Amino acid sequence: MKEFFKMTLATICGIAIFLVVACLFFAISLVGMIASDSASTKVKDNSVFVIKLNGTISERAEADSPFNTLLGMGDMSAMGLDDLIASIRKAKDNENIKGIYLEGGVLEFDAPATAQQLRDALKDFKQSGKWIVAYADQYMQASYYVASVADNIYLNAEGMIDFKGLGGKREYMKGLYDKIGVKYMAAKVGKYKSYVESNTLTGMSEYDREQRTAYLNGIWQYWLHEIAESRKVKAEQLDQLANDSIMMLADNKDYVASKLIDKVLFPEEIKAEIKKRLKLDEDDDINQLSLGDMLNVKSDKKNDGEEIAVYYAYGNIVDSNTLDLLSGSGHNIVGKTTAEDLRKLADDDDVKAVVFRVNSGGGSAVASEQIRHAIKLIKAKKPVVVSMGGMAASGGYWISSPANYIIAEPTTITGSIGIFGLIPNFSGLVTDKLGVTFDGVTTNKYTDFETDLVVGKNTDEPMKFMQAYVDRGYQSFLNIVSEGRGMKPAEVDSIAQGRVWLATDALKIKLVDKLGSLDDAVKKAAELAKLNEYHTSTYPAQGNWMDQFLPKENKGTYLDGKLQEELKVLLGELYEPLMELRQTVKDGSYVQARMLDNVRVK
Repeated sequence: MKEFFKMTLATICGIAIFLVVACLFFAISLVGMIASDSASTKVKDNSVFVIKLNGTISERAEADSPFNTLLGMGDMSAMGLDDLIASIRKAKDNENIKGIYLEGGVLEFDAPATAQQLRDALKDFKQSGKWIVAYADQYMQASYYVASVADNIYLNAEGMIDFKGLGGKREYMKGLYDKIGVKYMAAKVGKYKSYVESNTLTGMSEYDREQRTAYLNGIWQYWLHEIAESRKVKAEQLDQLANDSIMMLADNKDYVASKLIDKVLFPEEIKAEIKKRLKLDEDDDINQLSLGDMLNVKSDKKNDGEEIAVYYAYGNIVDSNTLDLLSGSGHNIVGKTTAEDLRKLADDDDVKAVVFRVNSGGGSAVASEQIRHAIKLIKAKKPVVVSMGGMAASGGYWISSPANYIIAEPTTITGSIGIFGLIPNFSGLVTDKLGVTFDGVTTNKYTDFETDLVVGKNTDEPMKFMQAYVDRGYQSFLNIVSEGRGMKPAEVDSIAQGRVWLATDALKIKLVDKLGSLDDAVKKAAELAKLNEYHTSTYPAQGNWMDQFLPKENKGTYLDGKLQEELKVLLGELYEPLMELRQTVKDGSYVQARMLDNVRVK
């Protein structure tokens, strides 16, 4: 009994100490965050905005835990395109900021259009007459494309430029699945709907090769034209450099001779170059502003006039945002949650128009339809303009189609109007190799339909039903686009078939109305709503550090994050497709409106 009381007392003391320490950490974090949020950055005269082209850039940056920041575990390399563009605009308007210094590195964009939008913002910055200088130890291809807008591009004496064109190989898993006794069965509509091919074929189909060739060549030619214009060379010369494998064979003199860079400099020399532009003495310090600093610089822009809501929908479209140890906590568009948000905007009389910012390759057909219906509810009351980001394809196009007007970036990837069902059958593994058999009693013929598909030997009849379901879903997709775009279903079918289109081509076939930016979409929304004065408000609100303490379905643990990162390293390029398929099986969302695969660029 004595030992029991000792153990109980020790447990109580341990809990009390833990609570005291937790409260102390909470209080310190609270004070720090409040101080950080309330304090604005004072911009000193003769300052430089420093942008490190390193890490990852996606549509919006996710909020990090204050404890991660306090312990130095935060992801400082993840940047939001919205934050970058807003900061560049502030730098353009602030008279104390004289220029932008870009420092190149290994930078990954979620899509080519994301790189294009960042470059466009920097190009606009130069309209103020201010300078941009770029320097790097090495330029990856996408970061060089962005940096090429600079007045001068410099490279470290031992540096390198990755310049070899776009594209690459994707993995085909059928051979592996055959060896272990797993067979993926696909029910699809659309000869270009190639998402299923990595699991059902051993190589690329002719239709997939056709569409990839078209949009990759389109993006590459756009990049070449932009770089050539800035560097004052011919696009054909740049294309030849890529063919000559300049990345592997050239030395720094070749980079200068080909006009890819202006000069080779050591780190201390680039510092001297910036000081020269700022008219500083050798011993003077350079006043530098990071992205975090710029986000805390107060904007002079006032919220006058009526409100236009800008709603961000980016990531995979899912029925629910379930999370576990393996799948991690990437951003998703959750059907029910997004639909509820949009219905609130429809009912908000203060909101006069909505810009629906879409950056998604699709996902669940059911969730896509929920969101589309909510957009229609808004449209019945006020104008809706879609602004397409990196991609708005498959389910991403599904949710975009009912808008009054669609504006896409020139290098946006869109279309992919098609649908598929992908079901893994494990009978070869479970029954033939492991000896597990199945038997049971049902009241009706198709009671155990799902089990027959996944572990049954005779899947022909169940797959006929699945194909009929997918056929019906595709027809619904055609009718949805037909209604939203004012086209006949047969006309939509002729440009659908799951084909992915570059926005410049999608404009010609009426899938989009105009090429332009998010700003252009806001202006169009104001025009449709007949607003002379207006301001924008961003939705949904960014998750903040307080969310770390609230039990939400999309929040994981520190262990989740660490295991997820280790899996990414272990699986490499296989990580994302395997996790997407795993999520599909887990949720039972076999029918998908999803694009072929990710289109990240470095």
